[in-house]
Amino acid sequence: MLLLKLAAKSLFNRKASALLTLFTIAISVMLLMSIERVRIDAKSSFSNTISGTDLIVGARTGDIQLLLSSVFRIGHANNGVSWQSYQYIAKQRGVSWSIPLSLGDSHKGLAVLGTNKDYFTHYRFGKKQPLSFANGHEFNHLFDVVLGADVAKSLGYQLGDKVVIAHGMGNTSFHNHDDNPFTVVGILQATGTPVDKTLHIPLAAIDEIHGGHSHQHEKAHDHDHDHDHDQHDDVDLIGTPKQITAFLLGFDSPLYTLQVRRNINQYKEEALLAIMPGVTLRELWEMLSIVEKILLLFSIVVVIISLLGMLTSLLSNLNQRRRELAILRSVGARPWHIFTLISAESLLITGLGCLVGVALFYALMLFGAGYLQSHAGISLNIALLSAYELMLLAAIMFAGFIVGLIPATRAYFYSLADGMSIKI
Repeated sequence: MLLLKLAAKSLFNRKASALLTLFTIAISVMLLMSIERVRIDAKSSFSNTISGTDLIVGARTGDIQLLLSSVFRIGHANNGVSWQSYQYIAKQRGVSWSIPLSLGDSHKGLAVLGTNKDYFTHYRFGKKQPLSFANGHEFNHLFDVVLGADVAKSLGYQLGDKVVIAHGMGNTSFHNHDDNPFTVVGILQATGTPVDKTLHIPLAAIDEIHGGHSHQHEKAHDHDHDHDHDQHDDVDLIGTPKQITAFLLGFDSPLYTLQVRRNINQYKEEALLAIMPGVTLRELWEMLSIVEKILLLFSIVVVIISLLGMLTSLLSNLNQRRRELAILRSVGARPWHIFTLISAESLLITGLGCLVGVALFYALMLFGAGYLQSHAGISLNIALLSAYELMLLAAIMFAGFIVGLIPATRAYFYSLADGMSIKI
């Protein structure tokens, strides 16, 4: 304890260089911890986006492209699926439920999804969690819209507000359908998935706003939103579109999944592709694993550089402290006392750097969580340090101790005469 106090006082006496070294270590620890937390939570967010869906079916492209376009709303599907094919496949033996998906429109850069009511009943995320409403209810009329949590929060929409849909995805919208405003009737609970950034409208409304059946348009605008749900048939909300972007399938038994998937992939009427979302998600993450490794390597290199900076600082200060160490020897300090003193200093700097780094890490997580959620769809878990993260900190502390052995060993061999001699 006496040597630890002496080490603390020694560092305080050289506070400028000590603080600079400490801050460098803190930044490297913050960077390493942040990259690892984002990497793990990004993987978790990707995996939790969709669950409980056995197959995703779309036009024949690549597995990952179909997954990204239909579930993550990233990219565009080059072709669609004909309505006849969808109906035929949805009626196959073993199919428990089906959800049609029609994409291609947007609202202020956010995706608009045309679907049916089965979406709110059967879509699952996370560990097979169902969608739930924070306010309102599912769409019951042609020009109703249900908002994801982030859409309502970021744009300040409430129940009863009017929303105008634009043709075209993202910020490159080509035409606003001002003559067909939608009324907000429901706002979903946050899910931490792309659902939060999506506007959901009836499938029939997609055709309607693109110049579909005008008599339905007039009928929809004449309705009163307070009418009973029973007065509106679900067929009016689905219509008979020419094609859809993709559809989701759930089966009564897993035994049907592989059989129906094979039949869809060999479907002769049109070129279709059926993918198993869980398998494709793993493939996607394997593709991104090289990025994971590069980020981890980058953060480890930063930690090594910061520890080498500490080594340089201790060695350069050691040369100036020969007289101080010699005086300690002259008042009874043994060589191993000197060795322990220098080792304690390096350990103290590393330990304080880790503590400050963890504090900076949590500050960064708190400030960056909202941005990552809204811009990347990554839901950060701001929780206590995991066993893996504690292991990383222990590894940094150990590395700091090993680095500190170099100047400690040099100090150990400094002789009393060398410290007391005057050099010109």
